[in-house]
Amino acid sequence: MDTIINPFKDQTHSIPLKKLLLLILYAFLPIIIIFHLIVYPFPISFSQSKHSLNINTSSSTSSKEIGNDNVEISCDYSNGSWVYDKLGPLYTKCNTIKEGQDCMAHGRPDNNYLYYRWKPKYCELPRFDPKKFLQIFKNKNIAFVGDSLARNQLESLLCMLSTFSDDHELVFSHGDDNKFRKWYFHSYNMNVSIYWSPFLVDGIEKSDKKNYNTLFLDSIDEKWGMDLDQMDLVVLSVGHWFLHSAVYYYGDKVLGCHYCSGLNYTEVGFYDVYGKAFETTFKTIVERRGKNNVGVLDVVVTTFTPAHFEGEWDKYGACPKTKPYDVEERKNLEWMDAEMRERAIEQVRIANKEVAGQKRVRFEAVDVTKLAYLRPDGHPGPYMHPFPFAKGIEERVQNDCVHWCLPGAIDTWNEILLQVIKRMERTI
Repeated sequence: MDTIINPFKDQTHSIPLKKLLLLILYAFLPIIIIFHLIVYPFPISFSQSKHSLNINTSSSTSSKEIGNDNVEISCDYSNGSWVYDKLGPLYTKCNTIKEGQDCMAHGRPDNNYLYYRWKPKYCELPRFDPKKFLQIFKNKNIAFVGDSLARNQLESLLCMLSTFSDDHELVFSHGDDNKFRKWYFHSYNMNVSIYWSPFLVDGIEKSDKKNYNTLFLDSIDEKWGMDLDQMDLVVLSVGHWFLHSAVYYYGDKVLGCHYCSGLNYTEVGFYDVYGKAFETTFKTIVERRGKNNVGVLDVVVTTFTPAHFEGEWDKYGACPKTKPYDVEERKNLEWMDAEMRERAIEQVRIANKEVAGQKRVRFEAVDVTKLAYLRPDGHPGPYMHPFPFAKGIEERVQNDCVHWCLPGAIDTWNEILLQVIKRMERTI
């Protein structure tokens, strides 16, 4: 950092008034600049081409000490790298891990994937503090809404909280594959729920009779929407289901479709549809919670996380990596991943402008697309099944290169979530 020279050094006391004012301005100029950087950080800048979107970002960082809690007021957690950390995960065993993501129990032979932590470039990301999280959400209700990656993140959070408080129990379970569940933490009177809603908006999932999804972009999915008045924090995580074949409605009108040969509808892709799903969701949340007195609702979007298939999903070696990518070798997100990320973040920006000045609803993004992109080693791969090579390598080997091992990289999503929540708490 450059040395700031005192303009008054070696000066006499008989200084003309105009010169004195000028010297005072010079003295305070560095302070003004620093204040501007803290309050108005540089915006994220993108440089896009046909195939990739540059993910380098500019960020300013500051911290503010509030009581005994040192909180990062401004930090770009999306910009950084994975570094080896011998400390390892917060937990190793947990009874809420979905069987297909319990990589250690299923015999994954390497364990280096457990010993990487995310290091932001311009600030620090503290280790997850389960006690702090529980204190913040005492007497409150948390809901994760989305697809199986929302469930993946929820189960990570439950495992991390269990390292401090194990007095919680599953009090509700419904649907195939436990798609709707609720846990109750007795000591903190806190509920944590998961709602299966892969589009956020109303939709009909594809089936054997109809091999495409049907989305109704003008209304949210009431399976979670009906409980909006009970929620204090809702974490939204969707994306991969939008890549499938689908027909899109707005009211009674068909807007178009994606990958729907033979249906005689206009191909419109899924990027705009993805953004529209968030737009409808946010508008509905504001309409229902922005005008009542049931308390503040924090809405956090976990951005799209890329898959890492390097071949056919049912062939050996579909996601074989055993260490993170070097950030210098992978500076650009794939085009689709970058587009999905940007559509969600843009809707968060728009929603925050809409609610500016009121404190009933607040929107934030946990931007993990780049973090996830750099972790091809973090997936279960063939270890979605127990000991897949006990009888040798078979011709057909199922691989999961979408979800994340627990413990593993996805625990970092919740470390960032906690920091985002702490920052939001300071703005009440």
